[in-house]
Amino acid sequence: MRPTSPRPTLFVLLAIVTGTAPSFAAAPPPSAATEVWSPEPPVVSAPATGIPSDAIVLFDGRNLDAWEPARTGAPGWKIEDGAMVVVPQPTPSDQRTKQSFGDVQLHLEFREPAVVSGSGQSRGNSGVFFMGLYELQILDSVGNPTYVNGQNAAVYKEHAPLVNASRPPGEWQTYDVVFVAPRFAPDGALLRPARLTAFHNGVLVQHDVVLTGPTPNGPTFNRSTLPPYEAHPAKLPLLLQDHRSPVAFRNIWVRELHLPETVPAKTEPAPGAPSGDHPAATPY
Repeated sequence: MRPTSPRPTLFVLLAIVTGTAPSFAAAPPPSAATEVWSPEPPVVSAPATGIPSDAIVLFDGRNLDAWEPARTGAPGWKIEDGAMVVVPQPTPSDQRTKQSFGDVQLHLEFREPAVVSGSGQSRGNSGVFFMGLYELQILDSVGNPTYVNGQNAAVYKEHAPLVNASRPPGEWQTYDVVFVAPRFAPDGALLRPARLTAFHNGVLVQHDVVLTGPTPNGPTFNRSTLPPYEAHPAKLPLLLQDHRSPVAFRNIWVRELHLPETVPAKTEPAPGAPSGDHPAATPY
């Protein structure tokens, strides 16, 4: 006699006795174990021509409402043909944003003066200072020798650019930068240094470099060592430098970044390593 398969009534009986229906669903494929479905990233529209929907426009050619002189009583810059142009002053008049920022993605376009004047650090010099402290250099670096950690797209006096992607003076150039601000403990100790990645005219020039501290500037400029970190607020204004050269700017916007703040559990230091109450540094 041929064996028969269990009848449906047998399964119904089993369900009544045990209170559970037998499951015949196949086990999930192994790849499902590595799939993450939530939380979903926020949606940002990024048109082919235009700016991301979550960007903060700092200059669009119409007014300087987002800016103010960094020095009280100093003059502002001018708008000329839709560009924000440095007005060189005997005492430089840097311009800073009225809004403060920490971690940001920055887009900025700049133009060196078409009429070449000066040499080295005196030719088309300006700079973008994140938090008013950490400078990405702007300089006419076409046929203009200078120290490499002070040329165009250098993190000034800290990191030379990977390549020189500068365009000739008079042509518009672009910076696209991700800046991650430093983190400080409540007592002012440095937890994590600032980091920066930059594209100059679409070319990678700084790759996740670690900043050793603020840029040498003003009272810290003429020193044989770079200035160390000092605790400061989590957000500070962005600053554009007046270095007595009529550099022009346009299409400036930022996106505030909300990066994961992963702090590892405190661990005991390795033998011979310095001890401390602060967690080890993490990438962001």
